[in-house]
Amino acid sequence: MKKLLLTLSAVMLAIQLSAQTLGGGQVTGNFQIDAQFSRQDSAIGAEDVPQKMLSNVFANLLYTNGGFSAGIRFESYLDPILGFNSQYKGAGIANKFMSYQNDMFEITAGNFYDQYGSGLIFRSYEDRNLGLDNAMMGVNVKFRPVDGIIIKSMVGKQRYYWDYGKGLVRGIDGEFSLNSLIKNFEESKTRITLGAGFVSKYEEDQTILSSVEGYKLNLPLNVGAGAFRMDLAHGNWGLQAEYAIKSQDPNALNNYIYKNGNALFVSASYSQKGLGINLQAKRIDNMGFKSERTSTGEMLYINYIPAMSKQHTYALMALYPAITQVNGEMGIQADVTYSIKKGTWLGGKYGTTLKMNYSQIMSIDKQPLEGYTTIDQKGTDGYTSDFFKVGDELYYQDFNVEVSKKLSKKSKLALTYAYIAFNPIMENEHGDIHYNNVVVADYTYKMNSKNVLRGELQWLKSNIEYFDDDKRSGDWLMALVEWNFTSAFFLSVSDQYNYNGSKEHYYNVSVGYTHNTTRLQIGYGKQRRGLLCIGGVCREVPASNGLMVSLTSSF
Repeated sequence: MKKLLLTLSAVMLAIQLSAQTLGGGQVTGNFQIDAQFSRQDSAIGAEDVPQKMLSNVFANLLYTNGGFSAGIRFESYLDPILGFNSQYKGAGIANKFMSYQNDMFEITAGNFYDQYGSGLIFRSYEDRNLGLDNAMMGVNVKFRPVDGIIIKSMVGKQRYYWDYGKGLVRGIDGEFSLNSLIKNFEESKTRITLGAGFVSKYEEDQTILSSVEGYKLNLPLNVGAGAFRMDLAHGNWGLQAEYAIKSQDPNALNNYIYKNGNALFVSASYSQKGLGINLQAKRIDNMGFKSERTSTGEMLYINYIPAMSKQHTYALMALYPAITQVNGEMGIQADVTYSIKKGTWLGGKYGTTLKMNYSQIMSIDKQPLEGYTTIDQKGTDGYTSDFFKVGDELYYQDFNVEVSKKLSKKSKLALTYAYIAFNPIMENEHGDIHYNNVVVADYTYKMNSKNVLRGELQWLKSNIEYFDDDKRSGDWLMALVEWNFTSAFFLSVSDQYNYNGSKEHYYNVSVGYTHNTTRLQIGYGKQRRGLLCIGGVCREVPASNGLMVSLTSSF
């Protein structure tokens, strides 16, 4: 703990000295400290924590002067809070970069984040809640030769906790706005943007034995992935599409098969006053793309495959999230928002908003190769697949509808119903499909300009009886009361009760204070073991019982 405080003091001193000595520029930054105190609780499966206190800390420092900028990020995990990989343990400068930009180009040396298109072939990003950071270390260049053209190029290695992955990642991407490039299109109501990219990774050879005893796999040292995308908009209509292909890439995710990969993502939208419609579809086939062929887990992904489902914010609706299946899935999603006018019978005095969402994710069709009885045979092409044929296995299904209405000048109510089907195979587990019905009532009352009271009631009914290996199973009730008062303090009390299962209460009490850009939150309670998922990417969260403290600020 003393080492942590000394390190933080040194970082803050460096920030102050920098602000005083770097004339003509500006120094900004932010920091966050998360500390966890957990104790053993055999009833919920929370294990003893020998260190007693766990902590995640980061502090960003950014200096800008005209077109020049430079930054560092200090991180400390002593030891990492529960659910974060133990390989994060340590402290030091985890991110550093220098960048210069003008009207025509931008060049960054050091750590950087970027994305090509929707991310099907390349996305470098950070999600602190997931403990995921695949920042690139290398050089990233963006070139704008004329209005309407953006060309990117990069080379580097991916962050792997306190080290970097073995694979070298290289890429180039171009995006072209036809309305800016073609004079006759400048005033057109139809807006067209085209893009294309290519990413490759180089990794040295290694010994991976085939399924035939004594034979070594002939591994490709270079693996490439290319994509083409289109963004079309006309009036209230919009259409986005991207198609990607990947060359032979035998790796630990696909059991070292040599089949090429491909992915298609399509999104169509329509909007007008009071109505919004969005339709999406995707197909993924063998698109796990990592900079190390033997890597598993959430790190070292070069690309990102978005989930084809709604990201629920209510706790019981998020118990069983959709998890992207990079080896193969087909999904559709429809989202509709409709506002009923004020003064009508259904709209009432203040109007009513309806939101409906439906998503379904299926397996893709996979057939054994000629002469084989099973798929994914190591060292072969794995399987054949009809691009337009849907597989037989349901992975995930979600139908939800929300009705929200302002009842008076001071109160509003939202009622939500969801039917969610979840196949354990998404978590590489076996068992029957979980069919869950969830109902949520969310009520907000504004006492005055500084005091707001909000309450939630949630109920989940499942077809699966409780079993100890899955703490989510069984039927649940949840209640939450949150009070924001004096515009600076808040108090939250909640309880999740597995009433038809373990009979356990997972309660939590949190208090918080906000002043300008500084926020302090202290919470005490029980955390159920499960998955935390954001956008189809997940990390496992172990059970815990104890205190959580979080302090954030920026300057």
